[in-house]
Amino acid sequence: MERLKCLDGLRGVLAVYVMLSHMAPFALFPPWLASALSHGGAAVDVFFILSGLVIARSLERFGYRARPFLVARVARIFPVFLAMFAVAVAVQPLSAGFERMPWIGADSPAFSIWSQGWPSGWAAEIAAHLTMTHGLFPDAVLPDAWVSFLGAAWSLSTEWQFYVLALLLGRRAWFVLLGLAVAGVVWGAVTPEAWHFSRAFLPNKAGYFVLGMMSAGLVGVPHPSSSGLTRGPPQPPAVPMAVLGSSPKMTFFWVMTAVLALGWWQGGFGKLVPPLVWAVCLGAEFRDGWLSALLRSRPAQWLGGLSYSLYLANEPAQKLLGVGLSALTNGDGWWFTVFWVPGAAGLPVLVAMALRRWVELPALAWGRRGVYTREHENSG
Repeated sequence: MERLKCLDGLRGVLAVYVMLSHMAPFALFPPWLASALSHGGAAVDVFFILSGLVIARSLERFGYRARPFLVARVARIFPVFLAMFAVAVAVQPLSAGFERMPWIGADSPAFSIWSQGWPSGWAAEIAAHLTMTHGLFPDAVLPDAWVSFLGAAWSLSTEWQFYVLALLLGRRAWFVLLGLAVAGVVWGAVTPEAWHFSRAFLPNKAGYFVLGMMSAGLVGVPHPSSSGLTRGPPQPPAVPMAVLGSSPKMTFFWVMTAVLALGWWQGGFGKLVPPLVWAVCLGAEFRDGWLSALLRSRPAQWLGGLSYSLYLANEPAQKLLGVGLSALTNGDGWWFTVFWVPGAAGLPVLVAMALRRWVELPALAWGRRGVYTREHENSG
C-alpha cells in the first residue's frame, strides 16, 4: 500500500498554520500579514475533513469492531492530550499580562487565545475535558467550557463525538451526519444566543467529516496490517448509488456540493475555503506538481509526524513565553515582536518534539500492541 504522503504533509502545514495564527495577534505585524494568519479555524476545519477520511478507513480496517478501534483512538488522542492538559491546568491561573502589551487592542483575538484566570465551574470543566464532552455544553449551561484550560483541545471533543457516532452507526453515519449539519444551522437560526453551541459541537462541523468519509472512496481502504495513511484501489462508497452516483468520484462531487451549500448558508465565503483547500490537496495526491512536491517534501513529512503534538503544545508554550517576554520588554511592542516571533514558532516545535518522542510514539506503540494482542486472541 502506498502512503498518502500529500495528506501526511498537509497535516504538518495545517499544524504550523494554526501555531502561527495563535502567534500573530500578539505581534506588531502589518495588517495584511495579520489578516493572512487569522484563519486558524479554517485550518482546523480541514483537519476535520482529514479525520473523516482517516476514521472511515480505520473503521473499515477494524471491521467496525469497537474494541480495536477505540484502543487505537485512545492511544492516538489521550496520552498527548493528558500531558498538555496537565500543563495547561498548571498555567491557567497565570496572568496573561495584557496590561503590559498596550499594542494589543481590546477587540484583538489575542484575548480569546490565552486562558485567563481560574474558572468558577472548574471541577465540571475539568471533568468535561477528561471525558471529551466539553463541546456538548452551550454557554447557558457551562459558559466557555469548550475553550477553558487548553483552548486547542476544543476540536478533540468534536472529534470524539464523531468517533462515537461513526462507530455506533457504521456505514450509515454519513447520512446522519448530513442531517446533523442541517440541524446545526437551523438550531443556530431559531434559538437564543445563550443556547447556541460552540464550534466544538459536532452538528456545527458534521459536513466536513462527511466530506472526508466520502473521500475515502477515492483512495481505497487500507489492508488490516497497514498503519497510517496508505492508498489502495478506489472503493465504492457505502452509500446509496441511486442517490449519490455510481462511482467514488460522483459521490465526492455530490457531497462536496452539499458541504459547500451548507457552508455558504451558515457562514458565507469563509466557510467555502476548507472544502476547496481539501479538494486541491486531495488532487495533489494523484497528480504530480508543485503542490504535490511541497506536501511530499521531507520538511512537510517531518512536520506531519509532529502535527498532533504541535497542535496541542503551541498554546501553553506560547503563553509561558509571552508572559515572560512582556515582563522583560516592559510594554515595548517592537522589542517584544523581535523576540516573540522566533520564540513563539520555535519553542512549540521543541516541546512537540519532546512530546512526540517521550509520549506520542510510546503510546502509539502501546496501542498497536493492544490491537495486535486482541486481534490474535480473536483469531486464536
